[in-house]
Amino acid sequence: MAKRDYYEILGVERGADEVEVKKAYRRVAMKHHPDRNAGDAASEEKFKEANEAYEVLSDAQKRATYDQFGHAGLDGQGGGGFGGGFGGGGANFSDIFGDVFGDIFGQAAGRGRSGPQRGADLRYNLEIDLEDAVHGSTVKIRVPTLETCEECSGSGARRGSSPVSCTTCGGAGQIRMQQGFFSVQQTCPNCRGKGKMIKDPCSGCHGRGRVEKQKTLSVKIPPGVDTGDRIRLAGEGEAGPDGGGAGDLYVQVAVRPHAIFQRDGKHLYAEVPISFADAALGGELEVPTLEGRVKLRVPPETQTGKLFRLRGKGVKPVRGGAVGDLLCRVVVETPVNLTKKQKDLLGEFQASLGESNQKHSPRKTSWFEGVKSFFDEMKF
Repeated sequence: MAKRDYYEILGVERGADEVEVKKAYRRVAMKHHPDRNAGDAASEEKFKEANEAYEVLSDAQKRATYDQFGHAGLDGQGGGGFGGGFGGGGANFSDIFGDVFGDIFGQAAGRGRSGPQRGADLRYNLEIDLEDAVHGSTVKIRVPTLETCEECSGSGARRGSSPVSCTTCGGAGQIRMQQGFFSVQQTCPNCRGKGKMIKDPCSGCHGRGRVEKQKTLSVKIPPGVDTGDRIRLAGEGEAGPDGGGAGDLYVQVAVRPHAIFQRDGKHLYAEVPISFADAALGGELEVPTLEGRVKLRVPPETQTGKLFRLRGKGVKPVRGGAVGDLLCRVVVETPVNLTKKQKDLLGEFQASLGESNQKHSPRKTSWFEGVKSFFDEMKF
């Protein structure tokens, strides 16, 4: 039986380029593939014809011979003799469709790992006092990490030996698996994508190339850091596998609560208790700051909640800018544990206010007037 013309089988013109031939083959092969037409002898035959045609037309030398001499010119050159399924010695069906389905499985043909990888970054949580955060300091920390094995220099092989190519993947780091209609590449399970095997492992790291160690580091805390800031120590993370470079260490700062001060950005806040007499008569108080004690002048008739600003007594931001302020909130403290005489004196003082009490307590008077107005407007 005479063979059909290869161009006719694929449905392309004789002048078609390589891209057109490839597209045509995909179309015909997809339509008549045995996995999609089980038991259909006619489709199987057409699939074999497409394979045979593509093997010839995709090869520049064979195509030139075929164009000049036809089928007769291909005798003995492998232009026929295809078996069932994906074709015995002809076109590789999985290679033709690899660029179509490769992205689905996240694989790329022949793509292994290129060289040693960088080690993982590490995080260390560091708590510091407010004074250290504001003024800066240097602290020592101990960090558990993986370091390159000194005995084998990170290769994992005993000194004097070296890793060998993986016998499963031949050093490619990946293996090809046929799954019905698809050809899928997967990471080699033997070498885990490295392409190499350790036959004679190092006794120090047991072939891992890295060892677990505790290292002590000095961390310089810059002035002005706050909770949430990170300090990067380059190259102090985990050593990379197979001798790869080390990652970085990130020190995460958290400032402990302070007994006196509260921080809000570059400003500090503090509550300052004062006596009833100092609030009424005024005076000077000693107020603590992070640089030492300072004098705070309290004017007469100071009320609870009054804010006094001490400029430049806050925090200089770590990223630059003006120094913040210290804001002192006055809290008038009611005297306790009074003696009888002190109670009598307070009683006399209260009596001396007489009917002019409203004049001496304006906030109290205003509040009661508001309450009275509120109840007068209510409808019962």
